[in-house]
Amino acid sequence: MEFMEDDPSRHGLRAGFDNAAEDYQRTRPVCPPELFDDLIDRAGLQAGSRVIEIGCGTGQATVPLAQRGLAVTAVELGAGLAAVARRRLASFPSAEVVTCSFEDWKPHSAPADAVVAVNCLHWIDPQLRYSKPYELLRPGGAMVDAGCQWAFPPDAGRFWTDVEQDYRAVGKGSPPPPPEQIGLQHFPPEAGSFFEEVASLRYPFQVGYSADDYLTNLATQSGTHALGEARSAEFLARVRHRLESLGWPRLTATFVGYLIVGRRRESGTRTVQPRDTPGNPG
Repeated sequence: MEFMEDDPSRHGLRAGFDNAAEDYQRTRPVCPPELFDDLIDRAGLQAGSRVIEIGCGTGQATVPLAQRGLAVTAVELGAGLAAVARRRLASFPSAEVVTCSFEDWKPHSAPADAVVAVNCLHWIDPQLRYSKPYELLRPGGAMVDAGCQWAFPPDAGRFWTDVEQDYRAVGKGSPPPPPEQIGLQHFPPEAGSFFEEVASLRYPFQVGYSADDYLTNLATQSGTHALGEARSAEFLARVRHRLESLGWPRLTATFVGYLIVGRRRESGTRTVQPRDTPGNPG
């Protein structure tokens, strides 16, 4: 989802995830382990490296980062999401969760080795999206944007084909492309004056859902919230009826994970890039 700089819906929608923190934790897809291994390698990190994570949610990326020995300060806007993340990170003394918007957060320690954003960079104020990570990083530090995108494989089961009728009925957009049509992601031009892109990788993967968990996942998505209360209720009722008519089947969802790593430019090598409409997929 993309937002204009002055789009007021961005602030309301990004706060909506906090309304169902436990549902978010249980049903949101987590990027595959190899993405986190590559993140450490391509960003030049090692055990003890200091990382700032933007918008950690319930810690779905924070936990894999902490498991790999990184010292993570995770900044999360939603108090409910942050509470779940703290519970999940209780056994990692080098990880902390701060409840605050990234835009307002003020660090109290030395510059970081990396700033990481997973499935959330598009929610950040475009004027600070790359400039603030730049200021938070040590010379040569890494900016990492990662996440996962829904895909529609050619051999998708009947539910995935039929449910498109329900999407169209509420004006929710077209189905996602097949995995092979989702290519590498890159930093946009406005990031170029702050970071030199050094890696871009992709990771097709699948996640199994019970019908009930898929419906719960759908209710947590910003695209569903953006429909408004009445249309989102209609949409979820339509999907529930379809799942019921198919006997509440087990579902396999397809995703393509992405990883983009940039290296902080030295102040003398920064260049001014033309500003396009900001926004990242996700």
